[in-house]
Amino acid sequence: MNKWSETLQVAQFRIARPTDQIAAIEKFYCEGLGLQKIGGFSGHEGYTGLMIGLPDASYHLEFTEHEDGSPCPAPTEDNLLVFYMPEKEQITAIQSRLSEMGYIEVPPENPYWHEKGVTIPDPDGWRIVLMNTGGFKN
Repeated sequence: MNKWSETLQVAQFRIARPTDQIAAIEKFYCEGLGLQKIGGFSGHEGYTGLMIGLPDASYHLEFTEHEDGSPCPAPTEDNLLVFYMPEKEQITAIQSRLSEMGYIEVPPENPYWHEKGVTIPDPDGWRIVLMNTGGFKN
């Protein structure tokens, strides 16, 4: 297990973004992709929130929706959330599940992601990549 550096002692890492369709986001990431709902809240100063992650909850995603709306167009086609997955069969199964839900593969802006990956937009248009490699390489 890798450790945090001596100069950056972090207990938790969360990526948060707004949405205006939190139920569809939960279905996409939990039922479609297979992540786990690890928490949530409602009625917090007009916000509803959802935390989704891998089994280690110290790294997770948070989606928030405000009662007055939370417009959030995806900024570019190259803003990506990449999942490095060593098993091609697992990628194919997830891609099929998401396709059955109406989420189909799109060509990536950067052709690198097409070599071993599948790019699929979530309900808000933010893109995920299911990448068939073991992880980040320098």
